[in-house]
Formats: sequence, C-alpha cells, structure tokens
Amino acid sequence: MKSRESVLRLKRFQVQEKARQVAQIETMISQFKSMADDLDGQIAYEEKKAGIDDVNHFAYPTFAKAARLRRENLQTSIQDLQDQHAAARLALTDVEEELAKAEKLEERDGKSIEVEKVSDYDRAAMIG
Repeated sequence: MKSRESVLRLKRFQVQEKARQVAQIETMISQFKSMADDLDGQIAYEEKKAGIDDVNHFAYPTFAKAARLRRENLQTSIQDLQDQHAAARLALTDVEEELAKAEKLEERDGKSIEVEKVSDYDRAAMIG
C-alpha cells in the first residue's frame, strides 16, 4: 500500500514539475518576444534618425545592424523555445495520463480492499 502511495506522490510531483517547466518556457517566450519588439522600435528609430533604411547602404547605422542581428537571434531562440514548449506540453500530457491511471488504480484497489474487509466481517458474523 505504501509503495502505491509513493508512486502517486511521485506522479503528482512529476506533473507539477512538468507544469512548472511549461510555464517557465511560456514566460521566456513572452519575454523574448517583448525584447524583439523593443529592438524593432529601436531599429526603426535609428533608421529614421539616419534617414537610411537600406541595410546594405554604407552609412547604415551600426547600432541598427547590431540590433537587427540581435533580433534575428531572438527570433531563432523563440522558435527553439516554441519547439521545446511543444515537447514539454506533450510530456506534461503523458505524465498527467500516468497520474490519472495511477489514481484510478489506487481508487479501484482501495474499493476492493474495503469490499474484502466487509466480506470478512460478513463471514465472521455468519459463523458466529
């Protein structure tokens, strides 16, 4: 009985851990998107200030070039995180299913033990 309780505790912990990971990835994605949006604004400002929006122009602002590169890196990171998020959601679903199975098994075994106790009591009552 104790081993089943510990299995349930382990499964609940795994669900909480996977849910935490999913939430953490979602937070990182939103932060990276916000940073990319900020960089878009800075790039637009630098291009407007310089009056040049052609990246290949010799006088294109150096800061705008660096900001574009950083934004591209952030977009790549966002895509990687979205892939990780999908995998983490799938893992969370799997662990939730395992927990549900373990809880159903515990519930079923708990009822069968109660039935056995009742039947033992009934037998004793019949005997004497």
